[in-house]
Amino acid sequence: MLNKLKINHYSSTPIYKQIVHSIIRLVEEQSLPSQTKLPSINEVSLKFDLGRGTVEKAYKELKELNIIEAVHGKGYFSLGKQSKTVRKIFLLFNKLSAHKKIIYDSFVKELGEDAFVDFFVYHNNVEMFRHIFEYAREDYTDYVIIPHFYSGEENALEIINALPREKLLILDKKEKRIKGEYRAVYQNFEKDIHETLQQARELLFDKYKNLKIVYPHNSYHPREILIGFQNFIVEHLFPAKIVPDIETEEVQIGDAFITLAEDDLVTLVKRARRAGLKIGSEVGILSYNDNPLKEILLDGITVMSTDFELMGRTAARMILDGDRGQHENPFYLILRHSL
Repeated sequence: MLNKLKINHYSSTPIYKQIVHSIIRLVEEQSLPSQTKLPSINEVSLKFDLGRGTVEKAYKELKELNIIEAVHGKGYFSLGKQSKTVRKIFLLFNKLSAHKKIIYDSFVKELGEDAFVDFFVYHNNVEMFRHIFEYAREDYTDYVIIPHFYSGEENALEIINALPREKLLILDKKEKRIKGEYRAVYQNFEKDIHETLQQARELLFDKYKNLKIVYPHNSYHPREILIGFQNFIVEHLFPAKIVPDIETEEVQIGDAFITLAEDDLVTLVKRARRAGLKIGSEVGILSYNDNPLKEILLDGITVMSTDFELMGRTAARMILDGDRGQHENPFYLILRHSL
């Protein structure tokens, strides 16, 4: 049985949870009839080079789920039954960040105890994306994917298009090149930035002379953001600029900046401070994606942000309720001191 246990080191899911899921899968496949003896904690630890505590935690959870029992002096035995159907969900994020954690936490919480989530991160890298799919060969009930890449996304879309449509749920970005009907909870990037800038229009026009968006050449952020930005600029004939590198861009009195990446936000704040410019009056900052730190940094960073908690919760509800639709996630402007 040791050879039937599966540990995937590409997965960000805790190892003990992987052991739990692996044994539940064997029960579902009827590979562990009632009273089948399980490998000892020491055997599993040695086989996979794990600490005893990790295996003990897995067996403890399996006992609580009534999947196995402990017989004093003899070891652990399968009960050969499972009282509830467990959903096996493949969850793939492009990166780890404060707002991605919000999505993950709300998604897992809404799913509840009767779901196993195998969590992976591919760091916007197509090759890592491909490797994860090569090693993740479970028969998952659902594939939930955030598709953002620096380059080579055609190769990733080929992998996504090979997945069963009824199992696919796309998060954050609606992708036109995915074939067929699939589930989605998405941001409308072009519309969202355009409408948000319309809401902030009077403030921008009253206080600032130029509007600059920091969008590096190698950005994974959707091009639709630039289209929405440019549409707003053309409509209002407001002086504007696309900045590929905030490190080399001159920061002057009267500039208002839109930052998409956290690193660029930090660099901008440092450069404004070094220049002795007052943020919120002489230089404005409007940042993408809210998180708790932005509420307090510089007495508050103005943000344009989707509701990440709702995105995770909506995706989970779609899985639980059998919802086959596509849902646009709400987007907000939150005015704070930096603008």
